[in-house]
Amino acid sequence: MTKPDLLIHAAFKLFYENGIHAVGINRILQETGVAKKTLYHHFASKEALLEAVLVYRDQTFMDWLTARMMAAGEGKLAVLALFDALDDWFHDRVEVLLPFKGCFFMKANGEFSDHIVNGLCQRHKQNITAFIQANLVGQVSKLAPADLAQSISVLKEGAIAQAYVAGDLNAAKRAKAMAVALFAEE
Repeated sequence: MTKPDLLIHAAFKLFYENGIHAVGINRILQETGVAKKTLYHHFASKEALLEAVLVYRDQTFMDWLTARMMAAGEGKLAVLALFDALDDWFHDRVEVLLPFKGCFFMKANGEFSDHIVNGLCQRHKQNITAFIQANLVGQVSKLAPADLAQSISVLKEGAIAQAYVAGDLNAAKRAKAMAVALFAEE
């Protein structure tokens, strides 16, 4: 693993578990054994490292979610598989995502205001909704694909929040049942 990758992975784990503002550069350096000069050679600031962490988590999450959804088939099957994937994440059966501690993007977004971080978090959420919508073309629903994708995204986000904040690890199963109802014909 390269030094930048080592720093990104360690920073992500620490930020995800403890919060971004609660983790200083020295803690990341201690965790990785990387020299401060090396860190600043690759990342101009903690903010630059955080941006790289957000890009890393976005890619990791999207790769995982895409693989899970595509393995289930197309259209409705793919979209409903999203909730099975979430259920696995909530129950810590997804090693690549680390043990479930809520949505990193929601947590990161909450630590900043009018900052580049907020834009990166928003883009992540928009990309997921767009991906869901791309899987809905030609599906039968009372809703247009864009509206259905938004509704599925709301169910997804609600399930993540419910699992993390309320400790309801079955939230994805309930959200999936609600999503099934959205596909019902008029």
